[in-house]
Amino acid sequence: MIEFAGGVSAKLNIAKQQVATVLELLNEGATIPFIARYRKDRTGALDEVQIQQIQDEAKFQKEFSERKAFIEKTITEQNKMTEALQAKLDTATTIAELEDIYLPYKPKRKTKAQTARENGLEPLALLIWEQENKDPLAEAAAFVTEVVKTPEEALQGARDIIAEMVNEDAQVRAKMRKLFEDTATVQSKVLADKEAEGIKYKDYYDFSEPVSKIPSHRMLAVMRGFMEGILRMNIAPSEEDALAMIERLFVKANNATTEHLKKGIKDAYRRLLQPSLESEFRTALKTKADEEAINVFAENLRQLLLSSPLGGKRLLAIDPGYRTGCKVVCLDEKGTLLKTELIYIHEPGRLADAEHKICSLVQQYNTQAFAIGDGTAGRETEQFIKKLNLNLPVFLVNEDGASVYSASETAREEFPEQDITVRGAVSIGRRLMDPLAELVKIDPKSIGVGQYQHDVSQVRLKERLDQTVVSCVNQVGVNLNTASKHLLSYVSGIGPSIAENIVNYRHEIGGFTSRKQLLKVPRLGNKAYEQCAGFLRIKDGENPLDASAVHPEVYDVVTQMAKDLGMDVKSIIGNEEAVKQLDIKKYISEATGEHTLRDILNELKKPGLDPRSEAQQFEFANIYSIEDVKVGMVIPGVVTNITRFGAFVDIGVKQDGLVHVSEISHTYITDPGEALKLNQKVTVKVLEVDAARKRIALSIKQTQEAPQRKPQGGQPRHGHHGKDREKEKDMSGMNMNDALSLLKKKFGK
Repeated sequence: MIEFAGGVSAKLNIAKQQVATVLELLNEGATIPFIARYRKDRTGALDEVQIQQIQDEAKFQKEFSERKAFIEKTITEQNKMTEALQAKLDTATTIAELEDIYLPYKPKRKTKAQTARENGLEPLALLIWEQENKDPLAEAAAFVTEVVKTPEEALQGARDIIAEMVNEDAQVRAKMRKLFEDTATVQSKVLADKEAEGIKYKDYYDFSEPVSKIPSHRMLAVMRGFMEGILRMNIAPSEEDALAMIERLFVKANNATTEHLKKGIKDAYRRLLQPSLESEFRTALKTKADEEAINVFAENLRQLLLSSPLGGKRLLAIDPGYRTGCKVVCLDEKGTLLKTELIYIHEPGRLADAEHKICSLVQQYNTQAFAIGDGTAGRETEQFIKKLNLNLPVFLVNEDGASVYSASETAREEFPEQDITVRGAVSIGRRLMDPLAELVKIDPKSIGVGQYQHDVSQVRLKERLDQTVVSCVNQVGVNLNTASKHLLSYVSGIGPSIAENIVNYRHEIGGFTSRKQLLKVPRLGNKAYEQCAGFLRIKDGENPLDASAVHPEVYDVVTQMAKDLGMDVKSIIGNEEAVKQLDIKKYISEATGEHTLRDILNELKKPGLDPRSEAQQFEFANIYSIEDVKVGMVIPGVVTNITRFGAFVDIGVKQDGLVHVSEISHTYITDPGEALKLNQKVTVKVLEVDAARKRIALSIKQTQEAPQRKPQGGQPRHGHHGKDREKEKDMSGMNMNDALSLLKKKFGK
């Protein structure tokens, strides 16, 4: 796709040479993480986002080029191509423009206009089109035949032809599209007798919002109601404005034929133009809403995957339960299952036995921390463990998706002899050790951090989430000797089959001692090795650089650096004082530029540094159910999901509370992501509790002192009263009641 470098460069405002280099590398089979990390000198240090944009834009331009070539070929084969038409095609910049030009030549099912032409009515249509000052009825009489039985039928046929001419006029469609963009509204009304059935769509029973302003979640909600047969949906500007715009283009007189022209124009708009553009805009708005919802999901997923790991600790993990008991597992530092047990902490007669089992397991397996699933009975189990006074940290672990993993083929492969409760408990423990390594085993859609994820394009959602997982895995790096095949499969240059081969070969040789051994793995050739080697870590291997992000292709550079310092490679790794003495200009060559050398020095200072901070213990307030939550309470919480209309916060009861976007910050914001991150610890105030419907409304800003603002013209710049408050409600996309109506047990579950 290198031939599209110029167009991509112009569209993205990135130098043509940089674009061409990226496209060349992609064509050679390089992955985006590899290009961003190890080819900075060639790309000018473009990051993953820019490289992804280049790939996406080149793909679009390729599709555009192919469609344009097809249209040119089709029109040429009809012997209808002219210089003027070719010029229009050459200046088109969007698919929509191409399709507008192609419309009159596009094969179509038989239309009213085609029938009228076959009946010989085109001359009459052209007479009306030119608005000649003649009697239309008298002129139409000349076209009466056995098929066209009356002058009125002839005039109707002529108007059908005019309607199609108006509809297929590229200028009309371009202007109409602009009118839709600027002034059209999305409208919805409830269908007759659907009020009770569709009560959850009550806010959309009589709804209208400009297409230019409607936020993604409202568009997706209207679309869902429409698809479920609850709502009638319409997208259109004012019909009066639309007709006036078209008439300005074609009406040149004011006589009897002009009236028939106007009727043809009205028919064109109502029967052809408006439905066509409504369909186009419905698709475009849905695509835009999908993309925004997918962006929210992808960013939440990124933050979740990069959650702080506890690291290699010996854990006792618990999958809590009431009647069926709590499944307990003991794991070693690598997450290997050592022991399983079942305890009952909700039956007084069995409590002492449960206490004895936990204390014995902690002592026997030298447990260093507890991991407890945060679902059903999670807080009660946490309370039980803390009362044992074992002086060990206790972590409540988000268990979204754990049940999906437990029943998956992956879990059956890992633990064929264990039941799903054991698998779930192991997943909870491993998720605390390393969220990224464990979460890659679960379909991202099941992790519970999305917004309308079931309504968006599933193909695009999977593509984007997979890109996010790949990006996170390669950002962190992977331990070659402990990683599962599922984690390895996301490493640059490695897919599922090679990942499985790596694991099998690892078993054969008892563990890798050198990155070079990767070349002995079946089907892992030189190209795959180039792509993956820098992202795979070997601790305590033959070459100390194998534990770092330094790529093997520049090992000789590091060797020379060590030699110049009079040291060996091992001695300079982690030795910041020694590294500071190096002058990178001395090592610049055609193969190794300044960007690469700076990355090498940074890596030598802190080799293999995990970009994630270590997990910290968190204490909820002394509340365990929604009945314990009272209006006015100020309590700690953890952000579990971020949407465009607000953030969901776990306060230690079974239902997450909602902080509407208007209650996040004293500073006016429209996107909660501006102020909050997933897993962020926050303090919230309880605004509303509806125990019957399991809804909790929270505020963050009401726990914080409002910043002092200087008056500007006598008024604060961003107030939260009167009109500003109404604006805020509108801009946030959803008021508190609207948002709470989406809340069931937990958003995303």
